[in-house]
Amino acid sequence: MSSFPAPKRRRATGRVTLQDVALAAEVSPITASRALRGERGVAVELVERVREAVARLGYVPDPAARALASSRSNQVAVLIPLLSNALFVDLLDEAQRTLLAAGYQSLIGITHYQPEEEEALLRSYLMNRPAGLLVTGFDRTDEARALIQGSGIPCVHVMENRRDEGLYSVGFSQQSAGHAMTAELRRRGYSRIAFAAAQLDPRTLQRAAGYRAAMGELHDPALEFMDAAPSSFALGAELLERVMREAPDVDAVFFNNDDLAQGALLQALRRGWRVPEQVAIVGFNDLTGGDQMLPPLSTVRTPRGEIGLRAGEMLVSLMRGDTVPEPCLDLGFELVLRDSC
Repeated sequence: MSSFPAPKRRRATGRVTLQDVALAAEVSPITASRALRGERGVAVELVERVREAVARLGYVPDPAARALASSRSNQVAVLIPLLSNALFVDLLDEAQRTLLAAGYQSLIGITHYQPEEEEALLRSYLMNRPAGLLVTGFDRTDEARALIQGSGIPCVHVMENRRDEGLYSVGFSQQSAGHAMTAELRRRGYSRIAFAAAQLDPRTLQRAAGYRAAMGELHDPALEFMDAAPSSFALGAELLERVMREAPDVDAVFFNNDDLAQGALLQALRRGWRVPEQVAIVGFNDLTGGDQMLPPLSTVRTPRGEIGLRAGEMLVSLMRGDTVPEPCLDLGFELVLRDSC
């Protein structure tokens, strides 16, 4: 179409309405609404006409009106532990891109690894009937689980997998990853392997369980250095100092994340401890900068960006009422072996 009929006079606020868009595109308001939501069954030609009208008129959907009409909004609540953790930033970036392309807005909630904070956020967000939920892992209060189940709102769990009936998840086995790196260190000839961890959130404890299982299979004693404080370079340096002081015969340290491992590498450089000849150091997540350390850091590469993308796609399918063929999507992990081990 080369031109549109003039829309009816707008309401007193001057705001362009969905009725204006429908009139300009020569479709019904219901068809215009379905086209904007990306629902299947709307002819491509009609979708293009609606989009052209939206662009021409400068239409911005009214989320309150949409929620009132459908009993739900176009918003998705995304609950993650921290925004200061690059792992979750990468995940969130891909999830948000995917949701936005499908017509959904993200409401980001930060739980600070506290189940009670997550429960409070869920209560607040669910009052506004979001279209969907993305939540991190499965560690939450009974009340929070009941809120999610009772809401009837589609929910996808990220970073972990669970094959329970009715649950949807995208992630990988944290325990298997911890086991694999420990077994690789042993295969390389390291016999006195320590595990050093901070934060002590559920995924950290799963990695520790994998380490413990691998050490048990090899009939080697587990040696763990755990600190509940938040991860940091400084804490990584402190943990390495503690390991070298309390267990000087340790020949490899598996840190539960790269922040700690990078801090440990810097401390080894300061102290003149040779890596890996005197002590090997490995991390987890393959965060930015690890390959630039001296020596480059060996680590476990996790598919956090892909987790965000695939979780967003899964949630969009659920919100549209489509069947999800694989409710539990395991994206695996990769051992990245550089010069630090």
